[in-house]
Amino acid sequence: MFPAVIDLTYPLFAGLGAYLVLRTLVNRVTSLRRRNSRKRLPVAIAAKTGSTGLLRDIIATSGSRFKPVVVFDENATGESTRAGLPVVDSLELLRNLVRKRRIKELWLLGHPAQPPSIERYVREFRHDFVNIRLIPDLQGFALASPRVVSVHGLPAINLVAAPLTPGAAWPKRLFDCVFATLVLLAITPLLLVIAVAVRLSSPGPVLFRQIRKGVDGNEFAIYKFRTMRQHVEHAGQITQARRGDSRITRVGAFLRKTSLDELPQFVNVLKGQMSVVGPRPHAVEHDELYKDLVEDYMYRYRIKPGITGWAQVNGFRGETDQIEKMAARVTCDLYYIQHWSFWLDLKIIGITLFKGFVGKTAY
Repeated sequence: MFPAVIDLTYPLFAGLGAYLVLRTLVNRVTSLRRRNSRKRLPVAIAAKTGSTGLLRDIIATSGSRFKPVVVFDENATGESTRAGLPVVDSLELLRNLVRKRRIKELWLLGHPAQPPSIERYVREFRHDFVNIRLIPDLQGFALASPRVVSVHGLPAINLVAAPLTPGAAWPKRLFDCVFATLVLLAITPLLLVIAVAVRLSSPGPVLFRQIRKGVDGNEFAIYKFRTMRQHVEHAGQITQARRGDSRITRVGAFLRKTSLDELPQFVNVLKGQMSVVGPRPHAVEHDELYKDLVEDYMYRYRIKPGITGWAQVNGFRGETDQIEKMAARVTCDLYYIQHWSFWLDLKIIGITLFKGFVGKTAY
């Protein structure tokens, strides 16, 4: 009897003991990993003077995992610190510091047109088990994306490319169709009232059509309620509306002030020519004027233009009688393109509904 009991209890206790030992080891390893994860890894950064802006961004966003400790720049002339970090100007000093402080991360910063000598660093630290990473300075490129993408199976970094991937574009398109359909159904009576008012305000059609550029420069006819008396412009010239413009009808002034003249553009949204939110499209003649006067101006058309946008809710509406006004509008548009998200679209729509219909500069 006793041998039989022993035969049964031995594997039971052996298994229990093995489980306790294994659990202890797992807890120990987990504890060590957590402790190591809290330990910030020292980082050496090779950066030229022109990359100071990127260097500051890296220091500010290094988080809890990495800790930049030194900057290497052979061309540093009498510079002891940069962005709050000590500077060394000799590769020998950098190598000694890497070994002394057991630095395992070396980040190379450089402009795509002037990349650092990667082979030199790889050769210099081939015996030191240092992770060498290349971080291109893309701050001078308006639509650059620091993420690595795959092009025919090869790694690539976008310098100028369409900012919305197909995966992000179709939800935005779906939202545009649903939102535009619901809006048009809800405001049909208002559209009829405005159409009658425009018709009675002055002779001419109810709708005004004008050629604008869409995504990737594809042209389309934008729809607006007519707000001006019919007149003839010289070929290739578009005169912007100004305060007290005699061409604007009384009804048109109200429509422009409240942006109600833009409502027919929801039809453009349904046709896929515009989005609810995006950079406002300008007259083609204005594009030709400003594309060489405002840097990165045409990047606005890398996504669909919108009925409302980040520039509009920030007060940049109406006449652009100064280059600075257009430059500020373009800056807002590029910010929107670089930081696009579904929630940013909802935020812009919310601000537009709250305060965007009436503007002091819209006339």
